Amino acid sequence: MDSIDGAGEAVLVSVRRDDECVAEDLDWASVPLGLLQQAQPWRTFRWYDGQKHYSGTYWASTVRDHVIYESRLELGRLLFADFAAGVRHIVAQPFLLKAVVQGELRRHVPDYLLLTDDGPVVVDVKPRHRLERPKVAFAFEWTRRVVESRGWTYEVWCEPDPFVLENVRFLAGFRREWLFDAALLEFLRGAGLAGMSLGEAFRLSSEWPRSAVKAAVLHLLWSGHVVTDLERPLSAGHVLGRAV
Repeated sequence: MDSIDGAGEAVLVSVRRDDECVAEDLDWASVPLGLLQQAQPWRTFRWYDGQKHYSGTYWASTVRDHVIYESRLELGRLLFADFAAGVRHIVAQPFLLKAVVQGELRRHVPDYLLLTDDGPVVVDVKPRHRLERPKVAFAFEWTRRVVESRGWTYEVWCEPDPFVLENVRFLAGFRREWLFDAALLEFLRGAGLAGMSLGEAFRLSSEWPRSAVKAAVLHLLWSGHVVTDLERPLSAGHVLGRAV
């Protein structure tokens, strides 16, 4: 692909395969998606005295492995990706992009690569109040043009609806399917939960402890077997619906 400003330079991408091996300066237009899918994070998260952001790892049910994040806002996007039915794979800090923009070599590492049913999505996470900073806006604009040149989607993700975030964060506590009684999950999947309130679903069976039934219903809500309104705090009165 030509440079962003038409100077004829290639847009390049570097991918970390592991700690000892980096595939450097590959052609962005032809780099295999499979290579990017297997990428290790370009940076490792860091801790230091006075650090203003919170880094860590999150066990994602989508990939059944830990995925890193460098801020609480990045963790929020990670939770949403793990919750989304259409996301099949998540890669943190998937690659380093290099492009000549306005006569200068620019570099950028996106926060996430999501492989979805609708195609690859490259995500940058940034607080909304920082989007107006010229340096940030400039970097995201040329990154968007690079990503979209492959027919992929580029997303800048900011603070979500706080009620939705807290509900997804709560449901993430029920994401590990192996912790639930398989017979109980099978019973609930065949019980016609759509149309019931959460409270009614929690009382469906006396064969299992109420706490086990409640947790299993919430797991089915996390896994997308049923849906409900997440734009207000979850309560026993929430009505369950069929997943689209």
